[in-house]
Amino acid sequence: VLKDTLEKRGALGQIKARIRAEVFNALDDQSEPRPPLSHENLLINELIREYLEYNNYKYAASVLTAESGQPEVPLDRQFLAKELNIVEDANGKSVPLLYGILSHFLHGGEGSTQNTLPKASLLYYPKQNLGKPPTERNQK
Repeated sequence: VLKDTLEKRGALGQIKARIRAEVFNALDDQSEPRPPLSHENLLINELIREYLEYNNYKYAASVLTAESGQPEVPLDRQFLAKELNIVEDANGKSVPLLYGILSHFLHGGEGSTQNTLPKASLLYYPKQNLGKPPTERNQK
């Protein structure tokens, strides 16, 4: 009965996630140095962290930060948008940058009310490749 009650309240999933995060932290060997983050990985991790935190995936975000060696303090959103050459409109600022990037590619960059990518594509794949299975895509 207790398990069912916790599931109905959504608390059981949170408890399980918290336990996983604590187990990871306990097992994480702090004496082993993390490999240095490349500029690209730093930006990608930050996009993922912003998405996770926006969706209240707190424990997943904390594990990502610990495991990747990402700085504890998130990068400034304006800095991140500038680094990725993203120009945001007012609507785009209310959601994670990753949503705007996805919207851009799903809508082909046409009339998007979310983020636009004016200078360069974040992906090196031609647009027609995105609908193909990964094994059929051109690898660059």
